[in-house]
Amino acid sequence: MSTTALTQAGLNLIQQALTIYDSDLRLAVCNARFAEMFDLPPEHTTPGARFEDTIRHLTLRGEYGPVDDPEAFIATRTEIARAFQPHYMERTRANGRTISVEGAPLPQGGWVTVYTDITDTKSQEALLRSRSETLSEEVLKRSEELAKTNRELAASNSALKEARRELQEIEARTRTTTEMMPAHIARVDASGRYTFSNRRLASVMPGRPSEIIGRHIADTLGPQAYERVRPHLESAMQGQPSVFEFTDEDSSRRIRAAFTPDPLEPGVYILSQDITEETQTRAALQQTRRREMAAQLISGMAHDFSNLLTIILGMQSKLARMTQDEAAQPLITATLSAARRGGDLLGRIADITSQRSWQPRPLDLGAFLDDLATLATPSLPPGIALVSRMETEGRYMADPGLLQDALLNLVLNARDACGSEGTIRIEVRAVQGTWLELTVSDTGPGFSPAALDHGLDPFFTTKGGEGSGLGLAMVYDMTKLAGGSARLSNTAEGARVTLRLPLREAPPLPEPGIGDLVLLVEDSADLRASVREMLTGMGFAVVEATSVSEALTLAEGLPGLSLVLSDISLEGEDPGVSLIDRLGGIPLRLMTALPKSHPLHAKARAHGPVLRKPFTAEDLTAFLGKAKAEA
Repeated sequence: MSTTALTQAGLNLIQQALTIYDSDLRLAVCNARFAEMFDLPPEHTTPGARFEDTIRHLTLRGEYGPVDDPEAFIATRTEIARAFQPHYMERTRANGRTISVEGAPLPQGGWVTVYTDITDTKSQEALLRSRSETLSEEVLKRSEELAKTNRELAASNSALKEARRELQEIEARTRTTTEMMPAHIARVDASGRYTFSNRRLASVMPGRPSEIIGRHIADTLGPQAYERVRPHLESAMQGQPSVFEFTDEDSSRRIRAAFTPDPLEPGVYILSQDITEETQTRAALQQTRRREMAAQLISGMAHDFSNLLTIILGMQSKLARMTQDEAAQPLITATLSAARRGGDLLGRIADITSQRSWQPRPLDLGAFLDDLATLATPSLPPGIALVSRMETEGRYMADPGLLQDALLNLVLNARDACGSEGTIRIEVRAVQGTWLELTVSDTGPGFSPAALDHGLDPFFTTKGGEGSGLGLAMVYDMTKLAGGSARLSNTAEGARVTLRLPLREAPPLPEPGIGDLVLLVEDSADLRASVREMLTGMGFAVVEATSVSEALTLAEGLPGLSLVLSDISLEGEDPGVSLIDRLGGIPLRLMTALPKSHPLHAKARAHGPVLRKPFTAEDLTAFLGKAKAEA
């Protein structure tokens, strides 16, 4: 038996009549006692029956006694129902029986009403009144009033219980909603102790507890973070709201906090959000804009200086051929050397202000450091060792070209600091799941106080005439383009440069189940070579075809083939979609430059995911991974 049938059976056992009308004044539920008590036909006890029709039926039948204007009476009862209020009343029906009517509204609209036949109770009261000779009239009256009051109180208690249930449901929904928000919502009282929390503090500021009700904010946040928020908290306690940002050193997260005074009683509401990624993106954008402005300013100057240097070099070369004075030759040579160094300097400036951008792609850190050592080692004296240490492994999103330039620059600076002997260390680690930290340190004399303060400024150098002062500036520029930071410091052994880049894990390569051996079907030789390089870079072996017939021939002769990647438009009459259902169960993935409105594109989408051209290696990696997940 269904739950609805069981519920109806239970309602029919109740001795009182019961009805539930919805917000449209239509019957939702009633029990058998309701039809029996008011002698109603089925059309008024069937779900969907209109309240107005039932009142009309009862009115015309005389349920409410003589009524001068039945339609006005019916309209009045209907309007009262639309603005339903909790109530309890007793009335005598036209048939002489007395009933009590108790009603309560429902939270979703509509109301529930219980009708109780109290004729016997009223008769006993009347009998007691008529036969009692010892009880005074006042005692009888008070007893009757008390009995009625008790019934009204019982009705009120039911309404209060329903209101309490509704409040509990609202509170539960509110807490569920706040706990799902990607922010920490809390309230502290006048003493600084938490009175409410959506238990999201640990997700916003890792390392903090989740259950904090009753704890003081200073103990919960820790000394460093509390000192940053304390002035704003004190201002909010005085009625001044504020929104501010700070860096939580314990978790390396950037936090935006909003403090709002409680308007009802002493206390402060707190909204905290982790905006680390937003801050990183904002820093990268600001650096890009600064570089664009610098490029506009410097490009014109560099052009003019390049012209002047060209003239100087030409005149000095001509002067060297014209004069035979040996004393003048060193001066001419020095002038030529200075002019050439000026040209090199302009090239370095152009590197900083050129339209470079941080273009991250999946990077294997271990292989990257091995390549870096291969490039840097030939430039190091025999007495200098280059040591790498990784505390984190895997593939991360980074710009290999810019990162390699930056680390090579730091290694060569460390080489110059060490002289003929020493050690250069490159260390990589993940910080709090937020930053990828790369450190280059050496055993040289360390940074001078001036270098610690200005080493990242353009044109600052400690190498005298041998340095341009742009090396560390280029490193700083690279980290800012990525949304990270650079910091100079000294250790007990020498100097250290710390780079922090946003930690972004690269998407996983497709697992060897999609394909160790891939059949690439593409009729453009140039594009086929490009896609082949992407696939081999992902670790796949690749065989190639240019048409459907050639692909089918290869598929039949290659038992180890586990994936076919085909263009839709191919040589010959058959398009790539004709490979569908002709490969004997070998997975087929399609790519195309055709618009989505093209019939072949639509047919390909009906088969499965389609990769749109042009695409990058990252796009292909994600596409094959998604294709596997949907296979």
